[in-house]
Amino acid sequence: MDLSSLMSRLGFGKSASVSVRTLKVADFRSEMEQSKNRLLIDVREPNEYKSGFIPGAKNIPLSQLEKRLGEIPKDRDVLLYCRSGMRSKSAARILSKQGYTRLAHLQGGVSSWNGKLSRR
Repeated sequence: MDLSSLMSRLGFGKSASVSVRTLKVADFRSEMEQSKNRLLIDVREPNEYKSGFIPGAKNIPLSQLEKRLGEIPKDRDVLLYCRSGMRSKSAARILSKQGYTRLAHLQGGVSSWNGKLSRR
């Protein structure tokens, strides 16, 4: 057996199948309140973020995500959202491929959010 086959049999080179949790508003809010070690990330562009964001959210646009991975610790619960849920789902997939395992995103995005929004 060659080295490549051995490594494959041991699971090296295979991407871990990490499921990204898709949360409805009530579950997302609960996760925000209960997790003491969370990072809330708004993946919309800066102009969208300034128009209204969930309090406590950090703006890391999807377009900049891969360049800014150093700002996202792997040992924290990462909660993602965007306008509709599509970009946050893409962001979660990118993070998953980079080894992040504690991921969830808001179904329906900030458009479905019925809580307070902050503005800058």
